[in-house]
Amino acid sequence: MLRHGSRAGEWRSPLTFARVRDADTLTPFTLLESGPIVKKKPFYKVLYVQVIFAIIVGVILGHYYPSLAVDMKPLGDGFIKLIKMVIGPIIFCTVVTGIAGMQDMKKVGRVGGKALLYFEIVSTFALVLGLAATHLLRPGAGFNIDPATLNGKEVASYAAKAHGQSTVDFLMHIIPNTMFDAFGQGEILQILLIALLFGSVLAHLGDRGKVVTDFIEGISRVLFGIVHIITKLAPIGAFGAMAFTIGKYGVGSLVPLLKLIGTFYLTSAVFVVVVLGAVARYNGFSILRFVAYIKEEMLIVLGTSSSEAALPQLMEKLEKAGCARSVVGLVVPTGYSFNLDGTNIYMTMAVLFIAQATNIELTWMQQLTLLAVAMLTSKGASGVTGAGFITLAATLAVVPTIPLTGMVLILGIDRFMSECRALTNIVGNGVATIVVSAWEKELDRNKLRAALNGETTVDGSPAKV
Repeated sequence: MLRHGSRAGEWRSPLTFARVRDADTLTPFTLLESGPIVKKKPFYKVLYVQVIFAIIVGVILGHYYPSLAVDMKPLGDGFIKLIKMVIGPIIFCTVVTGIAGMQDMKKVGRVGGKALLYFEIVSTFALVLGLAATHLLRPGAGFNIDPATLNGKEVASYAAKAHGQSTVDFLMHIIPNTMFDAFGQGEILQILLIALLFGSVLAHLGDRGKVVTDFIEGISRVLFGIVHIITKLAPIGAFGAMAFTIGKYGVGSLVPLLKLIGTFYLTSAVFVVVVLGAVARYNGFSILRFVAYIKEEMLIVLGTSSSEAALPQLMEKLEKAGCARSVVGLVVPTGYSFNLDGTNIYMTMAVLFIAQATNIELTWMQQLTLLAVAMLTSKGASGVTGAGFITLAATLAVVPTIPLTGMVLILGIDRFMSECRALTNIVGNGVATIVVSAWEKELDRNKLRAALNGETTVDGSPAKV
């Protein structure tokens, strides 16, 4: 027997153990009934606790000392820049090694096709839900705004950016001028294109390309190590970003539009719990357990208002949860442009809110046109703060019935809406990756169950169940 309190290094067994029902002794029976050793940190060393504390302190500072809080902006910007610094190389390495290991280019096309099909179906649900919720709760009713009194100067820059890129321009933009430009500018879709070509050639070379594949795999491990170091700075980044947001815009700016904010947050929650919850249940896992599994990443997103800030960590966690690396590498980066569920809800809701606030009645045909246009314009959005507002301008530009100057009504609260958009986006992309992995029969159910149940070994890898 091994007495409670003995050092783990003093005795070894072919069987690992974790939760011991008898606190004093271990028997062969308890060993058979238990899993790996669980190493718990003190609560104050847990990242999500630190991030929550940082967000609270940021809100307090922003409310009571707004001028000082605004000066904290570089802390949030610096953290996001550090993350963006490694996003491109991580996507490249993950996609290349994943495709090189497939040895079957038909599979690459199949995974991409299934991912795009899933994106379109779920995006449609998000757009329709946003439209339905705004009709039901009518957050814009009672404003009675005269469009002629609105000053469009504040949104002119967003409108200019929205008009600056057509669908053809967007598709052409996916092709970089040079390989180095793609990495230098951090263009995710351009990097994804390069990685697809690179990985395809390595898969074709087979054993002759193994040296290169192994080298890129090694670089990938180094990059994820860098991410772990950067992630330790997440509380500082969340503090700076939240302090700036509250200090600049103030809690008072929320009051007149609380109904719209509440409607958006409620609709997003319903989408995650009901729509994504049904998708998750059908594919054999719990949406609530998945949300709990990525809580650290969600808190980073909440603090920074950017879903890109948690992209590398999300990719790593999805791999640990049993998703194939090749699927993670293809679905997650693509999803950040084509599967922005939170942005889709926001799009139809914001357009209809402006129409209600300015007493403009939209016909059903105009609303169907809105859905079709939003389906296209939302594909140009990314996970960066403010991108959703630019996408909204692009949508309004194609629906001339609603004045573009109406965007002024929600400009002051867009930062607070951005947080919910980003949170919904990260959950949606995580669920999409698990679902596509399951469709491809590339999902390790044991690892998924272990990860979502919090059963991990000392080194952090999912336990066998």
